[in-house]
Amino acid sequence: MPRLVFDIETSAVGLENFDEVQQEYLFREAERQPTEEDKARKRAEVSQQFSLWPFTAQVVCIAMINADSGKGQVLYQSDDFDEEALESAESENSGAAVEFAPQVDEVELLTAFWDVAKRYDSIVTFNGRGFDVPFLYLRSALLNVPITRKDWLGYRYQTEPHCDLAEQFTFYNVSGREGAARKFNLDFYCKAFGIPSPKAMGISGMDVSSLLAEGRHRDIAEYCLRDVVATVELHKVWEERLKGIK
Repeated sequence: MPRLVFDIETSAVGLENFDEVQQEYLFREAERQPTEEDKARKRAEVSQQFSLWPFTAQVVCIAMINADSGKGQVLYQSDDFDEEALESAESENSGAAVEFAPQVDEVELLTAFWDVAKRYDSIVTFNGRGFDVPFLYLRSALLNVPITRKDWLGYRYQTEPHCDLAEQFTFYNVSGREGAARKFNLDFYCKAFGIPSPKAMGISGMDVSSLLAEGRHRDIAEYCLRDVVATVELHKVWEERLKGIK
């Protein structure tokens, strides 16, 4: 059964995309703060969250690896699309052949992703049920991009067709935020299990918006790929040591 492991990177769109009523709604809590300093601080906090919401952010990159063959593809938006050709590269962590495919815009990126997705029976993600999948569904709906797989948010307590490792390593949040099976981020799990961290190169998801502003599209693509390579390795740990626990 072919399994697709993937991760997405997102970046906030500009405030100019929202009218006054929408902006008032987005920053309503900030305006309730008692002082101008508190208001400014809250506005900054809200602005940082824009990249997490599909109605205030866009998908700028999706990295994918076939868990069985090790081959993969990275779709990413690039201003230099016309000057860049589809190229293959060796992932320094997995040794697998990976194609880097620049896309002219988000619509083309999402369309290409759903074309790949329809060929797979199952997917593996890290926090995909809580973030990546609903983000992709809502952005695709917003842009009227046809969704080829609509079963990735089905029954939560199963690993087919969607194995979300963030849920597997917390046993579906069995002990809450502070218990023995509390949730850690991908970087922490990787270091705990001796897997090369995707953040080892000094880039994290918090840097995506600034990298995009600087035109460093390939750096975003490389980082996203490292996340997927790490997820592939973490999935192997889960399959070999934890799969089947109920």
